[in-house]
Amino acid sequence: MIDFSPLIAQLEDTPLATWAKQLPDQFAAKLAISHGDLPRWKAAVDALPEITPNHIDIINKVAIEGTTTADQDSQILSALQGLIPWRKGPFDVFKTHINTEWRSDWKWERVRQHIQLKGRRVLDVGCGNGYHMWRMLGDGARTVIGVDPNWLFFCQYLALKKYQPTANIWHLPFAFEELPEKLEGFDTVFSMGVLYHRKSPIDHLYALKEALCSRGELILETLVIEGDAQQVLVPDDRYSQMRNVWFLPSVEALALWLKRAGFVDIRCVDINVTSIEEQRATEWMKYQSLPDFLDPKDPSKTLEGLPAPTRAIFIARKP
Repeated sequence: MIDFSPLIAQLEDTPLATWAKQLPDQFAAKLAISHGDLPRWKAAVDALPEITPNHIDIINKVAIEGTTTADQDSQILSALQGLIPWRKGPFDVFKTHINTEWRSDWKWERVRQHIQLKGRRVLDVGCGNGYHMWRMLGDGARTVIGVDPNWLFFCQYLALKKYQPTANIWHLPFAFEELPEKLEGFDTVFSMGVLYHRKSPIDHLYALKEALCSRGELILETLVIEGDAQQVLVPDDRYSQMRNVWFLPSVEALALWLKRAGFVDIRCVDINVTSIEEQRATEWMKYQSLPDFLDPKDPSKTLEGLPAPTRAIFIARKP
């Protein structure tokens, strides 16, 4: 399903060389377990027609452009609908516009103005279907590797990669914990929308640091609350209807966590209240979304009476 030989060659003289050589066997073992719907999702990817794009834009958006027939347009639409729900995006695949649940391009615009990726090896932890990975490559990254164990997201990535087969972007259907410890081989590591799902957030920060090379940069985006350095919200049960939310620190508390984990040059570069325009249900993600999770009488609170989602972006460096 994936030819890892180009990636192995690229990483041959890097600290990631040994791990890269293990990837084919690790992927095969993961594929043997896979998911019951994987054959259906893979069939949707295989149903995409063979077309050579005229132009690909991953700098301003993620768009594949070219000349298509009406039959090909119908095949593309049907195949991509077979991979619903689409959560991160948007994508334009020839004449099909995938209006995803999240306007991930808005988050990327908030991030990109504070970072420099040219020539860097990048790891995206919890990469979803790879939307931000394409944008990282568009902003000059040399190699982008993402990890996310969700097989549907992996197949959505394959659908885009079908039309950009030589793009130096690699989605691995692994959990971050399945990577070797102390890789110390990435110039930049992203963790966006992951920290609050971790039962042990400090351990997650340490693991992110160990994936970085010396003086490597962490870009961390997560839910936060108002308060001082000792203020952390632990939901009783659900937060915004999500059961797997464990810790929401204040901005000052998260800065302290990063410091305790050994990071330096810690900066909070953006704080943004998530709007119902940025996260909402669409024809490509028809389930409940943020508007359904907020108190209808007071949208500053979730249905549970907790502060509505506010997200902060931190940048920090490994010494």
